[in-house]
Amino acid sequence: MAELSPMMKQYFDVKSRNKDAILFFRLGDFYEMFYDDAKTASKELELTLTGKECGQEERAPMCGVPYHSYESYVARLIKKGYKVAICEQMEDPATAKGLVKRDIVRVITPGTVVENSMLEESANNYICSLYVDANSFGICFCDVTTGELKCTGGENEKDAETRIVEEISRYKPSEILFNDEFLGYKTACAFIKERIECMGEQIDAAEYEKPLVEKTIHDHFDNKSPKELGFALLAEERCVSALLRYIYATQKNGATRISSVQFYSDGAFMKLDLSARRNLELTETMRGREKRGTLLWVLDKTNTSMGRRLLRSYIDRPLLDPVKIDKRFYAVEALLNDPMLSGDIAAELSGIYDLERMMTRIIFGNASPREYKTLAASAAHLPKLKSLLAGTQSVLLADICARIDTIGDIKALVDSSIKDEPPATLKDGGVINSGYNAELDELRDLASNIKEKITAIEASEKERTGIPKLKIGYNHVFGYYIEVSKSYQHLVPPEYIRKQTLANGERYITQELKELEEKVLGAHDKILVLEAQLFEDVRAQIAAQVNRVQATADAVAALDVLNSFAEVSAKNNYCRPVVDMSDTIEITEGRHPVVERMLHGAPFVPNDVLLDNRENQIAVITGP
Repeated sequence: MAELSPMMKQYFDVKSRNKDAILFFRLGDFYEMFYDDAKTASKELELTLTGKECGQEERAPMCGVPYHSYESYVARLIKKGYKVAICEQMEDPATAKGLVKRDIVRVITPGTVVENSMLEESANNYICSLYVDANSFGICFCDVTTGELKCTGGENEKDAETRIVEEISRYKPSEILFNDEFLGYKTACAFIKERIECMGEQIDAAEYEKPLVEKTIHDHFDNKSPKELGFALLAEERCVSALLRYIYATQKNGATRISSVQFYSDGAFMKLDLSARRNLELTETMRGREKRGTLLWVLDKTNTSMGRRLLRSYIDRPLLDPVKIDKRFYAVEALLNDPMLSGDIAAELSGIYDLERMMTRIIFGNASPREYKTLAASAAHLPKLKSLLAGTQSVLLADICARIDTIGDIKALVDSSIKDEPPATLKDGGVINSGYNAELDELRDLASNIKEKITAIEASEKERTGIPKLKIGYNHVFGYYIEVSKSYQHLVPPEYIRKQTLANGERYITQELKELEEKVLGAHDKILVLEAQLFEDVRAQIAAQVNRVQATADAVAALDVLNSFAEVSAKNNYCRPVVDMSDTIEITEGRHPVVERMLHGAPFVPNDVLLDNRENQIAVITGP
């Protein structure tokens, strides 16, 4: 059998390390797929299956997609349950010696998607990791796009499987990682398979070995021990460690987005199973799975994507602690009682884009130059927002004010480094501002003013040498040269280097011309390389500030939700309830928030409710 071509050998080497993923192999302006991957992709994406010379008698089956529009194709494959490995050219083909180096930059799975086009802006996209053994269980949920990581666990008692099902139904992950012992939880496995649309991935037992788990957590969280971080069970450590290592393997540098673990207990939120959530139509209707006609639809007057996601989480996970609930009520009341403040806050919030997911794309290195300007534009609203909250009497609003970092240094960096209206991509240059880097300015000046510079040198040399008919020309053999006729040879200065004799004169080069030539001939390529280096430097500086931006994003999201509650309360004439630890539910002239809105102006008949654990009880009688 004939030997494979070097390129195809490279393909199989990369593919051997990513056997369970469809490999998008970058060749020029296309991502190509070969052999079985090509057959699968051509069928699933309705692409034409062709062939490519591979060094053997039969051509390799092949199909491809343009690199600049790959996201829509990846999204369709992910939705169908496939993983996609992105293999990029790791060096410039124009300067590469021999075969261009290629390697995987990330593996895209349902739970690790970061592209805007593949995500719902108002909902989190969680990946779940769970570990169970004979004594305990641990389960965590992570949104890679925001860095949020939440974890809980417990002893492996009778209700352990029920708790796992409750947590999964609460977060609705798109991907679940699990150990082999979890397969013994038949009810939970059936629930995931039949009720939750997600991909499952069984993790090798070696990933859960205690020394590896402790080292992973220690190294990732700034050399802190599991105990310092708040882990209570080894099972919790194991599920978090497996998740981190999975993200390392698929996203390369994406795990840097995760800087902390939020632990929560079973009693922190109201227990609502999947059936209760569906029947209550909290975030989607039962029939059409639409937002309209849900509690979320009624309450959502948020102005930011971050606020919309947080509002959904508030509805999905209602608080049980009266103290925390009251803090929210006081904040909403403060905003409700000051409509001008609430309106000013809404106006500033409307100019703030998705800081959380923007920072993730910056960390990953796939944020466009325009997104950096969007980050700066968002930062411009933060000082006013902070000043609006100054002096508030609400404890929660004061806390939000304290947590808002105006990130003025980041805004200043973007404003100084990136043009006001940059191109969509870095590929063709024109991204970095004039005045930001002296070398770049010089190169641009050379590239755009070469004729003027040659004319200036020519005039200078004529004056310096006294040769009136001296002229500067260019050819591909010598590059730039100075031509002097024979009648003026006696005026040629000694530093001129003779390169060619003509019938009517001589051609010379000078050190100044050679230096100019070297700069000019490589100026365009150097501009692109230098812009890429400067852009990467800006990216790294901003990425290093992720914790500051994330803290601000969290505060802005919380303010957005509270302001939304205030606006809805004012519009619908809601009153503030009293929530305490008593066993009494007393509602006077209660109105159903969703039904009332669906009546389109028709009067709603209010109802009173009085329930307790003594005289005023209710019996629900069903069945034949």
